[in-house]
Amino acid sequence: MKLYVGNLSYQMTDADLEAAFAAFGAVSSAKIITDRETNRSKGFGFVEFENRAEAEAAIESLNGKEVSGRALVVNEARPPKPRTGGHSNSRGRF
Repeated sequence: MKLYVGNLSYQMTDADLEAAFAAFGAVSSAKIITDRETNRSKGFGFVEFENRAEAEAAIESLNGKEVSGRALVVNEARPPKPRTGGHSNSRGRF
């Protein structure tokens, strides 16, 4: 089960994110999303659990809990929206 984790501290690393969720079970992946150009955190990420019950326990315990001075938003991740392949007003201009 994949979880969305929002309102992360900009100093938090993938390892910090994994450590925050590891208490609830086996984390198969933990990734903070970064800006492609600046490589800075966007303040949110995703954590994946093998076991749904462990993921639900993490949501129950960590949603709204303060970590690194910020109240986390934790819920089940929605599937990504299909990409259109360009900007909405792509008329051949760069």
